[in-house]
Amino acid sequence: MRKKLIYLTCMLLLTACENAPFKLTELQSATSLATEPSILDSSSISLIQRKKQQAVIESAFSRKTSPERAHKLAVICFEKTAGTVFMPFDLAEIALAETGGHHLSSRATSVRGARGVWQLMPARAKSHGYSPDDMNDDSKCAEAAVCELYDKLEMAQGNLERAKKFYCGQGPQANAYIKKIHSIRQEMLAELNVQNDKLAMLDTTSRVR
Repeated sequence: MRKKLIYLTCMLLLTACENAPFKLTELQSATSLATEPSILDSSSISLIQRKKQQAVIESAFSRKTSPERAHKLAVICFEKTAGTVFMPFDLAEIALAETGGHHLSSRATSVRGARGVWQLMPARAKSHGYSPDDMNDDSKCAEAAVCELYDKLEMAQGNLERAKKFYCGQGPQANAYIKKIHSIRQEMLAELNVQNDKLAMLDTTSRVR
């Protein structure tokens, strides 16, 4: 009888979980706590590749801020995109485009009121469950930026480049913004290729020996 009661209790809990409505806060928790998926399909980026991107991001960030802060923000780019459709580069290039000229400061505030490294407007931050002051917290700002990218990706019907353009807005300013994004991406890809070439050479040398 006791076993039956335990079984029924478990079934009720499972049913409640399955029928519970999806909340944005659950997406935010998944984004902040998720790790690399255990099963990667052919279109997924591997953990090793993501780690390589983190190293390149840290290098790029260190040219804008202190080494300690560059490392912290690079880790955030890695962690907050894990389990999402985005890559660390996606979050990093927005940070560089938005506040690279302001030393990637968490206190950066635009004339219009956008705040944090990823420059979220107060209304947009609130729409994702964050307060404007939360945008001065790098981790929370990154989570809100990921949520914002998801919104823009839906607007762009799955086109990530257009989603990043929408992240800025529309018009001439957005056109200039996406060109800046392209330039940042090309620099990071070039550095990634250099790292890959160095690793390939080391691998070849070790095999010859």
